[in-house]
Amino acid sequence: MKRKINVGIVDDEIFGRDFVEAILHNQFPDLEVIFKAVNLKDAYEKIIQQQPDLLFLDIELGDGSAFELFDKIPNLKSQVIFITAYDQYAIKAIKKDAVDYILKPINEEEFTTATSKALEGLNHNKEATNEIMLPTSHGLRRTKINDIIRCEADSNYTLIYLIDKTKIIVSKTLQEFEEQFAEYNFIRIHHKHLINLNHLTNYIKGKGGQVMMSDDSIIDVSIRRKISFLETIKNLGH
Repeated sequence: MKRKINVGIVDDEIFGRDFVEAILHNQFPDLEVIFKAVNLKDAYEKIIQQQPDLLFLDIELGDGSAFELFDKIPNLKSQVIFITAYDQYAIKAIKKDAVDYILKPINEEEFTTATSKALEGLNHNKEATNEIMLPTSHGLRRTKINDIIRCEADSNYTLIYLIDKTKIIVSKTLQEFEEQFAEYNFIRIHHKHLINLNHLTNYIKGKGGQVMMSDDSIIDVSIRRKISFLETIKNLGH
């Protein structure tokens, strides 16, 4: 199941934090605010622990400047939007590869435009990294994740079925792949089967039911996973 995009908000003023969260809630309901930080120390700890996709950063914080975070976290992966009452930091923000720089008081139209731009950047990054290196008996094979139709457990190994009709045996458990592919529209339908919903073509009713995949394979859905599976496919495209 596709995960939500995670957001962190860093602002030492409660009004600023709550105002940003309110706009996101109204304009971008698919985004999830996972933390709000009030100072540099708090922000650093939460960013390291929770790895947000998108960061809204006030610059002047009680215990320092938000720019210090870039020195402490040189490999920061988040898309960053600066929100500040001071306009003298614009050039420095651009040098930090910020998505945008918004002055307080926040203009909602500017905020929405900046957030949309950040989401486009996230999608571009995701498309660029939507590949996996699969270890095979002949070495490593670079594979697009969406070229994987399904995964099947085989003891401590996993069989990977690809759209080109090949099957790869990988020395990783199905549980590991379930966690790794959680954000790529894969779902566990059976203790032995993990499927890519992008390759689901049909559901056949039954006690647990069965699914037909794009390679014409037919796979059982376990009774205990049936309800959650049907709920998931019902929400596809919403």
